[in-house]
Amino acid sequence: MSETPAAASPGTIPGTSEVLYDVRDHVATVTLNAPDRMNTISGPMLDAISARLLDADRDPAVRCIVLTGAGRAFCAGLDLSAQMAAHADGASGSLGGLGSLDANPGEFDIRNAPPIVLHGIDTPTVCALNGGAAGYGLDLALGCDIRVASERAKLNPGFAKRGILPESGGTWLLPRIVGYAKAAEIAFTGRTLTAVEALDLGLLNQVVPDAEFAAAVESMAGEIAANAPLAVRAIKRMMRAAESEPFEQNVHHVFLQLLPLLRTKDFAEGVAAYMEKRDPEFEGR
Repeated sequence: MSETPAAASPGTIPGTSEVLYDVRDHVATVTLNAPDRMNTISGPMLDAISARLLDADRDPAVRCIVLTGAGRAFCAGLDLSAQMAAHADGASGSLGGLGSLDANPGEFDIRNAPPIVLHGIDTPTVCALNGGAAGYGLDLALGCDIRVASERAKLNPGFAKRGILPESGGTWLLPRIVGYAKAAEIAFTGRTLTAVEALDLGLLNQVVPDAEFAAAVESMAGEIAANAPLAVRAIKRMMRAAESEPFEQNVHHVFLQLLPLLRTKDFAEGVAAYMEKRDPEFEGR
């Protein structure tokens, strides 16, 4: 993979320093940056996460997105103290970026909520679980394509213990990742899972010692970014489509995606590199 310099970036979006953004070597890193409260997500962070994911997806220089947290936790869920304070004061509190605590169900606007944005983008996503993930944070992790965790990370699906349900995609994602029966056990009991338990269940792709965590994430993201980006994005689109398409329809859909790829410079480069027994240099064209 060719070296590219770090992108010039302000690091934060206007109005908040709680979501950091960096692009280096074709990998965009979105970091939840509220370590003093274990990266619980405030209202401004919801908009910032969505904005940064969309920034990365639109940037042709970005071939992989890493979502991670600062400090000892990935994300301990929503900042419920802020939400409940607003509700107690008679203000309209936010519930997971899906709408007001006082809103009627028909008034929820979920189009720009992070879980919806995360599910809709074509750029591959890697969740780097530097520590614990609970509630909304767990749903964000499950919404990523790949999850790499430090051995000290824990997953806490404790929605039922708080009198709510996984409102941010968990009820859709969890059964598709581990199967219905295991998803039911995880969700209904709300038991906290260690990294090793989550790996055994198929919730995580990789668990590594804390000292090796950063290198493992960089290696995974770099390996993805070294491949032909147009092809990788097409593969992701078709895998997502396959979740709701019959087999024959998906095969036809894939063929329509294949035709333009056969005319790209990257396809020619991939064939040439294979024949010449060298690593390919893809340009995303």
